[in-house]
Amino acid sequence: MSDLLHMSIQELSRVQVIQQVIKKHLKQHKAAEQLGVSVRQIKRLKKAYRQFGARGLISKKRGRPSNHQLDAQVKEHALDLLRDRYADFGPTLAHEKMTEVHHLHLGVEMVRQLMIQEGLWHPRRAKRPVVHPMRARRPRFGELVQLDGSPFDWFEGRAPACTLLVYIDDATSRIMELFFTEAETTFSYFQATEHYLTQYGKPQAFYSDKLSVFRVNLPNSVTGEGTTQFGRAMHQLEIQLICANTPQAKGRVERVNQLLQDRLVKEMRLRGISNMAAANAYAPEFIADLNARFAVVPKSPEDAHRPLLPQDDLVRILTVQELRVLSKNLTLQYDNAVYQIQTPRPTYALRKAQVVVREDQLGEITIEYKGKPLAYTIYRAPTRQAAVTPSKLIGLALTAPTLSIQKRQPYIPPVDHPWRRFNLGAKSK
Repeated sequence: MSDLLHMSIQELSRVQVIQQVIKKHLKQHKAAEQLGVSVRQIKRLKKAYRQFGARGLISKKRGRPSNHQLDAQVKEHALDLLRDRYADFGPTLAHEKMTEVHHLHLGVEMVRQLMIQEGLWHPRRAKRPVVHPMRARRPRFGELVQLDGSPFDWFEGRAPACTLLVYIDDATSRIMELFFTEAETTFSYFQATEHYLTQYGKPQAFYSDKLSVFRVNLPNSVTGEGTTQFGRAMHQLEIQLICANTPQAKGRVERVNQLLQDRLVKEMRLRGISNMAAANAYAPEFIADLNARFAVVPKSPEDAHRPLLPQDDLVRILTVQELRVLSKNLTLQYDNAVYQIQTPRPTYALRKAQVVVREDQLGEITIEYKGKPLAYTIYRAPTRQAAVTPSKLIGLALTAPTLSIQKRQPYIPPVDHPWRRFNLGAKSK
């Protein structure tokens, strides 16, 4: 009784083709095309079949260890590093660190398989894809810059949780600015934007979400100019401000936030960074490294950034500014305080004059008339009351209760208020 042979489908097809070649039912070059080998290899297979039969076409590697398997000592060293230092790292980042720091040159897939073997990495089940309309990248560097804030425990409990402001170029995926701050406020975006503009110039447009820093979200707003302080500043700098309708619309910066919450957190852990000042000092080095890895080349070599002009005074523009009209006594009210203007000119010259009240990040107040500052005294100290605080700023309000987190919103009368009777009477007719 003949021995039972175990053959793969590929080996079975080889037997059939070689038998046809030996019987001269098939030319050698045709057989080579069918099997995807050379004519010389067909001759070797014919010789092996005539000597050993079908057994001669079975691969000699079966049952033998691979010549490319990882050395046992190298494997154990890699597992020790993964368990001791990179247990919560992803395979790609762990591979980079093992190559750069420990000079252990393994493939990314090999590191992934080792982490799965040790239970350090669990393959994620692919989510059901959600189809969103695809938007092509802008062709020029600096044409569209996406920005977003990412509240997160960036220091893993070594310091209080904070927010990272992220600016990323749409054309190249280059990270342009990383700025750690306590919360997403107008002044924090002013500070990060000043860093950006000083280094790169003015982009064509900023692309953000519908946070109240960028957009007035009150549906019945009847006061003000219909724009936020950040929007007013960008208008003065001739930078278009665009708000996305959904998070998926600015998916590029959203994905970068996920990347930073993985890589940046671990890099700061390895360097012992435990406060915002040290993190902001390390940010340029991290940005340069990440851009070297992941940035792409734009379609157009043209840089769309524009230089800052002499009239682009960032110190003045990037402040909170509100218009006020002076009373007959040359007083105005701002943030629950009454300011008395001191001037040597006749008082009637400034009566009913329109002035600009500017407040910087330190809370210093400047009152300007036709671009020139006016001297003033505070007539009545402000009395603080319960402030209206957005949910994103509750943590900041609890840690700094004496700070004015957000100014009191103006009173908006309801639809049936007597002030609106004229409109209601017109509708009732």
